[in-house]
Amino acid sequence: MNPDASQIWTAPRWALALLLALLGMLGPFSIDTYIPAFSGIARALQATPVQMQQTLSAYLFGFAFMNLFHGALADSFGRRPVVLWGIAVFTLASVGCALSESIGSLVFFRAVQGLCSGAGWVVSRAVIRDMFPPEQAQKVMSQVTIYFGVAPAVAPVVGGWLFVHAGWHSIFWFLTGVGVFLWVANYRLLPETLHVTQRQAFNVRNLMRGYWQLGASPRFLLLALASGIPFNGMFLYVLSAPAFLGEHLKLQPTQFFWFFLLTISGIMAGSFASGRLAGRIQPMTQIRWGFVVMFFVSIANVAANFLFTPHVRWALIPIALFSFGWALMVPVVTLLVLDLYPARRGMASSLQAFIGSAANGFVAGAIAPLVMDSTRALSVASLAMMSIGLVAWVLVKKKWPETGRLQAQPV
Repeated sequence: MNPDASQIWTAPRWALALLLALLGMLGPFSIDTYIPAFSGIARALQATPVQMQQTLSAYLFGFAFMNLFHGALADSFGRRPVVLWGIAVFTLASVGCALSESIGSLVFFRAVQGLCSGAGWVVSRAVIRDMFPPEQAQKVMSQVTIYFGVAPAVAPVVGGWLFVHAGWHSIFWFLTGVGVFLWVANYRLLPETLHVTQRQAFNVRNLMRGYWQLGASPRFLLLALASGIPFNGMFLYVLSAPAFLGEHLKLQPTQFFWFFLLTISGIMAGSFASGRLAGRIQPMTQIRWGFVVMFFVSIANVAANFLFTPHVRWALIPIALFSFGWALMVPVVTLLVLDLYPARRGMASSLQAFIGSAANGFVAGAIAPLVMDSTRALSVASLAMMSIGLVAWVLVKKKWPETGRLQAQPV
C-alpha cells in the first residue's frame, strides 16, 4: 500500500471506485455494444457468421496477450501513463473500426482495440490495493464491480438503438467518443498511486524473474483459475447472444437488453453483498457461498433445458443467479491473488487477467460456435466452466488451508 495514500486521494472513496469502474467499462462496451448489429455488419461487409465471430475472438485474444504486459509496465513506469496510453490507442482503433469497409480491416482494428482496452481494468485493480488496506480494498473492489456492471446492461441497448437509427458504423464512432471522454477524465482526475520506492526495474531479467515467480506458483495459478474461469459460465451466453436470444428465445435485437439487464442485476447484487460482508465473515466462507450458488444454479439450468423447451419467461433467470454467485466471490479471490506477491501487484493483476481473458478468447473462438445452436449444450458448457473454477478452489483449500482466513496481511 502506498504510504501517502491519504494525501493522494482526498475525495470520497466511492468517487475513486467510480473512476476506476469507468476504466473497466471499455471492455464490456467494446464487446456488448456491437453484438446487436452482428447480422447487419455481416450483410454490409459480406461476411460469414464464422468471420463475424473472428471480430470477437481477435479482440479477446489481443486483450489476453497484452494483459501480460499492462501490469508489468505499470509496476515500472507507474499506473497513470499506462492507463492514458491504453485509452489513447483504443480511441484510435475505434476510429479504424468505424472506417472499416472490409471484414479483414474490422478484424484487425478489433484486435488493436483488444490489445489496449485491458490497460484500465488491469491497472485499476492494482490502484485499489495501492490505496486501501485489505478490508477496505474488498469494499472498493465490490463498488467497482457494481458500477462496472452498468456498462454491459447499457451497451447493447445503445448499440441496438444506434444500429437501427444510424447504421453499424455509428457504434464504433460512439466507442470513439467513449474513449475521448475516458482519456480526458483520467488525465484530469487519476493520480499516480505507485510509490516511487515500490517501482520495479524495467529490464528483461527482472521481468522474466517476476513472470517465473508468479507463473511457477501453483497457488497463484489455481486462484487465477478460480476467479477467471467461472466467469465464462455466464460469458458463454453473452458470446452466444445472437443465437441464444434471437433464435432460441425469439427476441428482437432491441429486446436483447432484458438479458443484459437481468445478468448485470445479478452481478451488481452479488457485488453489493460482497462489499457488505467484507470484514464480517471469513473470506473463504464468502468464496464458498459464491461457488455453492453457482453450482446449484448450473445444475438446475442443465435440468431445465433437458426437461423443457427454452422460453424467455424462465431461461434468463439461471444466468442472473449464476452472475450473483460469481460476483459474490470474485472480489475476494482477486484480492487474494494480488496479496500473494505485494511487490508485483501490477504483474499479478496482469497474469490473472491474462488467464481469464485467454479462457474468454478460447471460449469465444472454439466453445461458443460449437454449443450456441443448442440450449442444452450451452447449459452443459456453462456448468463445465464453473466446475473448473470450483475444482481449482478446492485444491487451493486442500493444499493451503489457511487461504482466505482473516489475518494480518501484507500491505
